[in-house]
Amino acid sequence: MTMPVMEPDLDAGVLRSWARAIDDGPFSSLCWGERMAFDNPETLTLMGALAAWTDRVRLVTTVMVPQLHDPTMLAKALATGDMLCGGRLTVGLGIGGRVEDYRAVGADPATQTIRGMADRVAVMKRVWAGEKITESVLPVGPPPVQTGGPPLLVGTIGPKTVRGAAAWADGLAGITLDLDIGSQNELFDVARAAWAQAGKPKPHLATSFWFALGPVDEARGQVHRHLRRYMNWIPAEYVDAMAPTTGFAGSEDDLVAVLRKFEAIGTDEIQLIPTSSDVDQLRRVAETVRAIDV
Repeated sequence: MTMPVMEPDLDAGVLRSWARAIDDGPFSSLCWGERMAFDNPETLTLMGALAAWTDRVRLVTTVMVPQLHDPTMLAKALATGDMLCGGRLTVGLGIGGRVEDYRAVGADPATQTIRGMADRVAVMKRVWAGEKITESVLPVGPPPVQTGGPPLLVGTIGPKTVRGAAAWADGLAGITLDLDIGSQNELFDVARAAWAQAGKPKPHLATSFWFALGPVDEARGQVHRHLRRYMNWIPAEYVDAMAPTTGFAGSEDDLVAVLRKFEAIGTDEIQLIPTSSDVDQLRRVAETVRAIDV
């Protein structure tokens, strides 16, 4: 389950309530994403709070853009987060889809590439391995709880990026806009083949989609409003055109049917993305998942 970090009017109480409800189960992971030119909470600061508010679930960034950060500072921050949560951290990374975020922090848009991401991952892995990356008395610490650093997932829907990430990633943290099972399985097959060619164990196969529970028209309107706010860098008429077929809107039974379809193609995890900060939506999903054997 993803935190409602892209919703308006958040405060510590709302975020804490969601985190604790997610941790109560039956969810496998608590996820949250990163943006810069937006009013969402800052990712690394929130990570510390989430580590304190939870005890069970894995904490998964879906996703961070390493090019927006100094890689050594990012490695140190993530190792600290891994320490604070007792080794429950997984890091989803992507190149990001918004040049405005790069410009907001003074990052070079020319680094918005697969290579730019991989170069920063290489530095982070050296830090986590305890290597000195400068002539310092001690290496950059603290060491992460998980040997070699937190597991890394690549956030992408592109086969080329998936193939390139096989060298350093442990799996995927993708997204499906239209819940197309066939297309998702094709991407999973690319990952399976790329990981096998790299001589690595099978990748962790995760995808995500926006959701709203309720009568179809009402739930679809909720998804639409969320997309209008979140996708503010895209012309509104394009968002309006895609909204009727983006994400999930419907009943609990309909959601179970969709989850079953993803289960059938070997999906290891669905990272649901809320389109409201109303914790009742979270509780309804929790009750639904508890009642089935997904």
